[in-house]
Amino acid sequence: MSLKVALIGYGAMGKLISGIVDERDHEVSAVIDEKYAGADAAGLAELLKTSDVVIDFSTASAVRRNVEAGMLAGVSVVEGTTGWASEMESIKSTVAEADGSFVFGANFSIGVNLFYRITDYASELFSRFDEYEAYLEEQHHSRKLDAPSGTALKLKSIVDARIGRDHIVSSTRAGSIPGTHRIGFDGPADQINLEHIARSRQGFAEGAVFAAEWIAGRKGFYEFSDVMDEVLNSSR
Repeated sequence: MSLKVALIGYGAMGKLISGIVDERDHEVSAVIDEKYAGADAAGLAELLKTSDVVIDFSTASAVRRNVEAGMLAGVSVVEGTTGWASEMESIKSTVAEADGSFVFGANFSIGVNLFYRITDYASELFSRFDEYEAYLEEQHHSRKLDAPSGTALKLKSIVDARIGRDHIVSSTRAGSIPGTHRIGFDGPADQINLEHIARSRQGFAEGAVFAAEWIAGRKGFYEFSDVMDEVLNSSR
């Protein structure tokens, strides 16, 4: 099914997503960039109402407005912006009250989402051996505002839940690093590292478009892990 896709945020990610939308025979129906920064939710909804789905890679401070606009326009929302976790329950209520559809992800990369599952399994194994201690590290380009990254916080929640303690995430912001996440388990005799290195933003953009295709026509509030669960369970 061909979709009309609105883009909120037209930086590096927005431009990548636009190209993938075209490649998959969908249509970019609207581009909301920085010149609309002062628009309210109602005004933004007018720009979105001819679309089927909106993909948001903007700023954390704009997420509430963008979600409210999507709900007013009756458009599914794919939320790729991070740094808004403190508003999670409120935004979930906004989606529910509108009987809308919303999917978010700390990271839409297929590889990262498989990495979550590898981390979960490894953490469960190491939780049985008290001599090993876990640690988490992440690196991103100097323009990324939030630290730790949303992906790192998701990984931390997985490790914390399995090992039963609060872990600190070490964050680096430098240069043009697309994204590196590392989980380590250090013991007296050896050290084991699990690492995901993004070569570019391409994987994030492809996953966001995949999420848009998945959420179109659905109702409810989802995390991208729900999308992955469906895909992995259906392939067994």
